[in-house]
Amino acid sequence: MEALDARPEGLSLSEISRTIGSPKNSVSRLVQTLMVRGYVERDEATMIIRLTGKLLRLGHPRVGRVSLVECALEPMRALRDVVGETVQLGIPIGDEGVVIEQVESTQAVRICVEIGLRFGLHNNAPGKVLLAFQHPKAREKAVQRLKLARFTDRTITTKEALRLECERVVKLGYGTDWGEADEGIHCVAAPVFDRPNHLLAVVWASAVAGRMPKSTFAKVGVEVMKAAREIERRLQA
Repeated sequence: MEALDARPEGLSLSEISRTIGSPKNSVSRLVQTLMVRGYVERDEATMIIRLTGKLLRLGHPRVGRVSLVECALEPMRALRDVVGETVQLGIPIGDEGVVIEQVESTQAVRICVEIGLRFGLHNNAPGKVLLAFQHPKAREKAVQRLKLARFTDRTITTKEALRLECERVVKLGYGTDWGEADEGIHCVAAPVFDRPNHLLAVVWASAVAGRMPKSTFAKVGVEVMKAAREIERRLQA
């Protein structure tokens, strides 16, 4: 996989064998396993083997040679300073999201999670954004697959309510949750696109409910969207 990462244009089976110093038969078995798991793909016309996006999403995503995290950190810090709360960055992995970076609030009591934490798509602001901004057909398939477990009294637990919430999120340009995953924790999230209509990531602010009541969601939403647009600008610079 390291050899393929160094050659994004791809390698033939023989080239991989020579590069890593393993017999061709052994390499062939490894490649077959990775193909089955979805980590590599092979062009049937040229037989060139390349990494897929599945593996790349396990690390820090990139747009070309530009790191998403590197582009996001400064806008995340600026957002943290404006809203005074922890700011986090996540990406989609299947029917979940995963936290890949965070900038902690300077408040004595603050929201903080482990990098790599996975979250659902129906009960929190970043998850709703990752669901809502998919292509409509992909979004509907995801809605059908999701199990809408209840976490608090405010968790969305019906498919129709989730569809309506997705429409609301797309219309507003940002997603919110008010203690829908965890009591007393509020979040406001916005999508990050790497090209038109293609969702790359989500950025959001998390706070204890008393410091980010529902009445502030619209104001915070504007600031989170500004941060998302700045991340996009840096990705394309």
